[in-house]
Amino acid sequence: MKKKVAVLGAGGSIGRGALDVIRERKDLFEGALFAVDKNLNCLEELFKEFPTARFAAVSADKDAASEGLKKRLYCGKDAVLRALEDVKPDAVVNGVSGAAGLLPSLKAVEIGCNLALANKESVVMAWDIIKEAAQKSGSVVIPVDSECSAIFNLVNQTGKENLRRIILTASGGPFRDASLEELREVDVEKALRHPTWKMGPKITLDSSTLANKGLEVIQISKIMEVSPSIIDVSVHRQSIVHSLISLKDGAVYAALSKPDMRLPIHQALHYPLCESSRWGEMDFENDSPLSLTFEKPDCEKFPLLPLAFHAAKAGGFYPAAYNAANEIADERFIKGDASFLDIPKITASVLEADWAAKDKSLTLEAVLEADSAARRMAWSVKC
Repeated sequence: MKKKVAVLGAGGSIGRGALDVIRERKDLFEGALFAVDKNLNCLEELFKEFPTARFAAVSADKDAASEGLKKRLYCGKDAVLRALEDVKPDAVVNGVSGAAGLLPSLKAVEIGCNLALANKESVVMAWDIIKEAAQKSGSVVIPVDSECSAIFNLVNQTGKENLRRIILTASGGPFRDASLEELREVDVEKALRHPTWKMGPKITLDSSTLANKGLEVIQISKIMEVSPSIIDVSVHRQSIVHSLISLKDGAVYAALSKPDMRLPIHQALHYPLCESSRWGEMDFENDSPLSLTFEKPDCEKFPLLPLAFHAAKAGGFYPAAYNAANEIADERFIKGDASFLDIPKITASVLEADWAAKDKSLTLEAVLEADSAARRMAWSVKC
């Protein structure tokens, strides 16, 4: 029987990659649900290719859809949640950007779907809640970010009990060689030019500030249940080594492939099996000589990285506040209300508040309350 797959964020880079993986193995996978924010043109094209699937468009006008699509279309704020409940797919690829991906992630594991998770914000904000729901339903959460996927697979193969350190690689973004003076002149157009990956604007901007790597630090510490103190970040310009782990005996294991997001999506959809794939394959005979370099990140130029370590170590609502403040800082930068260097300043200002859980339990309601409070603070920071 084919595995029914839902793709959330179907019009984005993760969504397009998931579609390629589904098309590659139509004998194994059935595209059962596709969701976007408001891109009806994307859904119309997918309806032609997958006429029996269901579709969701959170912010779209349902009346603007064709009659065929309209019969299978969910719209409104809870469209994705209703669609997931009705379709009950076997696997969900969550490529939604930002905090908006949290509730779909939670719904997916509550109804027992395996979750191929590119939306790292779900973990950063509410991992304990997602983990508990997954344990109850028997679902598995598999990270899809190339670096987090690499670590997940490496640790599964070598054993967590043997782990000593995690080395999370980063491309360094478009400004890895820029001076502080040059960073003061960065505009939106420059910030959205990534040297390696083709991604959506939010994750591309976060890669340029290293906030994305900071979110991955928090994500890995939570999913792998390790202290942030054993995680290092290394700038690896070639984006061939997608992360490394060091074991107790001193051996270092690395995951290498050409930069292609379809490989971690393929791995997540086939989990726990290791199936043949053509995505990201290395050709050492024809691509040699191959040089691989590793450098320490410049935390003075990119303070969002050490701020993420601080949030991860502090726990409580600090990770949720970090994510929320950074999202608003990004939005203010894109709107022209803040400079590139204001992004970490806004986030740092919000994290100066007390986000300790104290007597509060990390319920979904409490997490969303902290998220809202951090967003309000981030909007109020003067630049």
